[in-house]
Amino acid sequence: MSDVICDTSVLQYLHQLDLLHILPSLATNVFVPAAVVEEIEVGIEHQVDLPRLKEIEWIRVETPQAITALPLVADLGPGEAQVLMLALERPGTVALLDDGLARRVASLLDIPMTGTLGLLLDSKKAGLISAVKPLLDELQRLNFRLDADTRRIVLKLANEN
Repeated sequence: MSDVICDTSVLQYLHQLDLLHILPSLATNVFVPAAVVEEIEVGIEHQVDLPRLKEIEWIRVETPQAITALPLVADLGPGEAQVLMLALERPGTVALLDDGLARRVASLLDIPMTGTLGLLLDSKKAGLISAVKPLLDELQRLNFRLDADTRRIVLKLANEN
């Protein structure tokens, strides 16, 4: 995978699965927008189990240059908006997004994307993890939104059906 730009939820869930280390194994560079760093820091202040991004040497924090590059979408959070803006400024990067609206906007803007589930599948293909199913079970315990159809498709793609 080429360079990636991470949203908050991907970082949160990979951290909580103790799999944050897969990102630099799957990507050339890992960018995190400043708004995502702020969201993570607020979460840490509220006792949410989140990674301390400033302590991770392979994360590169960036702020989009052109804040007006993305059309206004009322329900898009600042983290998702900055992920999409950075992706527009850095053609060829992959946006790491779990939020449905952000993924629809990325699709409309022709921004390559994947999310937590896609990273788990890529990790299994790369031999970084041995199985996806126990991780899906843990994600559901962590309140990750995963419907039965998506779960079935992911397990099929992982050859674990």
